Amino acid sequence: MLKILAARLQQGFRTISYPEKLPTLPDRLRGRPVIAREKCRRDCGLCAEVCPTAAILPGKDLQIDLGRCIFCGACAEVCPEGAVAFSNDHRLAVSKRADLVVNSPEIKLANAVECEMFGRSIQFRQVSAGGCNGCEVDINVLTTVVFDLSRFGIKIVASPRHADGILVTGPVTRNMQAATLGTFAAVPTPKLVVAIGACAISGGIFRDQPEQNNGITDMMPVDLFIPGCPPHPMTILDGLLRLIGKIR
Repeated sequence: MLKILAARLQQGFRTISYPEKLPTLPDRLRGRPVIAREKCRRDCGLCAEVCPTAAILPGKDLQIDLGRCIFCGACAEVCPEGAVAFSNDHRLAVSKRADLVVNSPEIKLANAVECEMFGRSIQFRQVSAGGCNGCEVDINVLTTVVFDLSRFGIKIVASPRHADGILVTGPVTRNMQAATLGTFAAVPTPKLVVAIGACAISGGIFRDQPEQNNGITDMMPVDLFIPGCPPHPMTILDGLLRLIGKIR
């Protein structure tokens, strides 16, 4: 017992101080894209050719759909002019699907939901709708001592009937479509829906395949979109805190 107590004292305080203090993230993290439109030569089309999910949208201006983007970095690597780069800024969550289409370094980040019932505490049921388990792992990380999601009044619960909303990951495969809709229906109103990861938003790398539904955007109203493949735990945490108004 004494050895355990000594080890605990040596470890010290492990919980991060976010959102009071911004986290220190590794440079290799691909976060918010930095787009320099003035450098782009739209006639080359190299970035669109290498994008595995068609996240580079056609048009006069260089636009990236972060709802489709898997942050592989191929577009930045192939661009001869350096028009695309990725920062390690983790803040990516938005309230509207259209806000994920960006053509500048700025992103319209999520706003707090307009419902007083969700002001102090909120509970979610997580639905894994055919994903690879990457997003699920990063959601689970948020319950560890480092992030301690519960200190913000946010909890993951076992039953949708005890929840205020659902967190959906995965592209919604045929076998999971009924379960996803059933879980949504079982949550009492008012309820929230959060799409986490490219698969839940647009189908991700499975987009337009017949075995899945391209995510949940045409199945139910979505209150928060958190892009990534998978999104960093800090990206998920930041989005959830913005949703309930603890970051503005």
